[in-house]
Amino acid sequence: MILHINGREIEAADSAGDRHLLDFIRHDLDLTGAKNACGIGVCSACVVLLDGEPVKACVKKVRDAVGHEILTIEGMAGEDGALHPLQQAFIDSGAIQCGFCIPGMVLSAHAFLTKNSSPTRDQIRRAISPNLCRCTGYQQIIDAVETAAPSYSKTTDGLCGSVGSAPSAACQANP
Repeated sequence: MILHINGREIEAADSAGDRHLLDFIRHDLDLTGAKNACGIGVCSACVVLLDGEPVKACVKKVRDAVGHEILTIEGMAGEDGALHPLQQAFIDSGAIQCGFCIPGMVLSAHAFLTKNSSPTRDQIRRAISPNLCRCTGYQQIIDAVETAAPSYSKTTDGLCGSVGSAPSAACQANP
């Protein structure tokens, strides 16, 4: 089986098909950003993007990801290691807290912002509502998403430096 993860082609044994995607990503690929918190798909700490849409990797099977583009939090940074503007906004806004839910929160926000680069705070709240955080009242997270939103309008694809490619000229000039 061939998986496409963070812009790379990954070969997985056929026997991996029945495993949960989260287990495969964390244990076989050592991509540990996505977390196993609930194990039943209700908290979103395990979120990865599948073809740009948030999916709960703790309940998604590896075989169901074949033929799709998977993005983990590790794939958000540019090739040079520079943080994506959304990741940087989380840091700058103090939205990280303990950090356990943040990879899933960032990926859910990223998927949302690629579709809506001028959201209201209420739209942001709704977009991240499946993601549970025990540390914060969500205000810093909402602030971070709101802060990063303009960077998504600077490219036609909204990807300012993610998925294994260098940031576009617009994102480099105006992060």
